[in-house]
Order: sequence, then C-alpha cells, then structure tokens
Amino acid sequence: MKSTIAAITFDLWDTIVDDDSDEPKRAAQGLLTKRAQRRRLLYNALNAIEPIDEIAVDLAYNTADAAYNLVWHDQHVTWTIADRLHVILRGLGRSLPEEVFDQVVVDHAAMEVDIEPDLIEGCAEALAELSSRYKLAIVSDAIVTPGRRLRDLLEKHSVKRYFSGFAFSDEVGHSKPHRAMFASAAEQLGVEIEQMIHIGDRDHNDIQGPHALGMKAVLFTATRDLDKDNTKADAICQQYRDLPGIIDQIAKARI
Repeated sequence: MKSTIAAITFDLWDTIVDDDSDEPKRAAQGLLTKRAQRRRLLYNALNAIEPIDEIAVDLAYNTADAAYNLVWHDQHVTWTIADRLHVILRGLGRSLPEEVFDQVVVDHAAMEVDIEPDLIEGCAEALAELSSRYKLAIVSDAIVTPGRRLRDLLEKHSVKRYFSGFAFSDEVGHSKPHRAMFASAAEQLGVEIEQMIHIGDRDHNDIQGPHALGMKAVLFTATRDLDKDNTKADAICQQYRDLPGIIDQIAKARI
C-alpha cells in the first residue's frame, strides 16, 4: 500500500509571506531598501572606527553575496549573516570590535521582523483548516533573517501556532533541496519523508527536491509564478482558498 499523507511542509518566502512586500512600507517611512540598508549598516560601523570608502564596502558586500549565492545553489549550504560579514571584512582587510560586530548582525536579523512583509492573502485561513487534519512544518532557507527571527515573524502574523516543526537552513546546516532539510521536518513531526507534501514557489528547490525524496509537491504561484510553465509539480495552486482541496485530492490518491 502506498504511504498515506500525514503532513505538509511549507516554504516561507513567497509561499507564506510576500517576500518584498515590506519594501513599500520602508519607502513610505523614508528608509533605504533592505539591500542598501544592509550595506549601510556595515559601512556605518566601520566608518565610525576608521574612515572607509562606502563604494569599497558596497563592492566587498556584492562580492560576498555572489560567493554566498554560489555556495547556496551548488553546495546547498546557507551562510549565516555572521559568516557573510566575516567574509566581507576579510576582503576589506578590516575588523570590528566584538560588540559592534554583534550589533551589526542583530540589526541585519531584525529588518524583516521590525518592518514585516505581508502574509499572503488567505494563508491564515488555509493553515487553520489544514492543521486540523495534517501536521504542518516550515522548511525554508534563511537567506538573511535567521530561523529564530523567522519564528518571530510567523508569531507576529499569528500563524506560528499552526506549525509543529521548523527546518530553517541556518539551523539544519543545509539548504533546500538537500535531504537534511526535509528529514529534519519529518523527524520533528514524527512521520516518514514520503508521508509529507511540500508547498513552495520554486520548481528546483520546492518541487524537484521533494520529488527526489519520494514526496509529493505543489507549486504555489500566488506571488511568484516564474516556474508555472516548466514544472512537474503534482499540482499548481494559485490561491490559498484552493489549497485544502488540492491537498486532500493528492492525499486521497495516495491511499
């Protein structure tokens, strides 16, 4: 008999929250974009100790970001913000006092919690319904904001309570589609990997990855639909109100 579906795992960015929906809020408050503010945080910290060219800081930050993206995509490892800042400082030949460095890390981690991106429409209602029939977990890469602050973001949106497991890449030590991410969620939920369905917006990470592990996977396209015409997802979901029915249909087919 085929494994029954017992749990659902969710990507976070552009699946639970609309990734860049915080940018208009920042602009309305006269703040820099997140990208620019991260660079400014490091520049300000360095320049306060010894003058430095802001362009040099930007270049070093851009170079570290390119290295990060390569390691993230090819090796399925997510550097923490502290790791990335250390790389930048080595490139600049500079250092920061420990307490100053730690504050820069904290300020990076807080940006997407203090001014939060929006929850995708219908998400809370769908999670409430699905959590009454399935175990739920988050399986998400922590690109900038660490897992501990992403929990705060979910709490801020009043949806953390629906999840019984959290597999964030900075805590697991690997990023999607590495097996360790999904294995961590399965262990926390007390199910087999094959008993889980994954929901996410990227075909490579959220569809191909789970499929390789024997899971079912749904491509979610409410805010990002770039992969909808080139996917082998078991289903495509355009809005949250349709997700419970899609999940139940896939689960029924597995019995």
